[in-house]
Amino acid sequence: MEQRSIDIQIYGAEQICASCVNLPSSKDTCEWLEAALQRKFPNQPFSITYIDIHNPPASTKEREFSLKMIEEDLFYPLVLIDDEIIAEGNVRLKTVVDKMIQCGYKQETV
Repeated sequence: MEQRSIDIQIYGAEQICASCVNLPSSKDTCEWLEAALQRKFPNQPFSITYIDIHNPPASTKEREFSLKMIEEDLFYPLVLIDDEIIAEGNVRLKTVVDKMIQCGYKQETV
């Protein structure tokens, strides 16, 4: 069975979330998460997309979710996998790794 590639979306903003002072920025979290997941799941396809909630792409889905984040005061960065919120605010690698394993990814140990 061929593994499907999941799309991980990181929603965030330039300004650090008021509740997330002393934590990395959304963009830094996205870069860190991408590097960490590539090490844990080498040669397994996935994509990570960063979406600025104040300047979302033209896609209706991303625009609507960005608006929802602003209206509902959701913490960011927010990690979305298959339209499910996996983490918000202080993103933990273990939470994202566990979800990827549920999606069929095989973690490689060093």
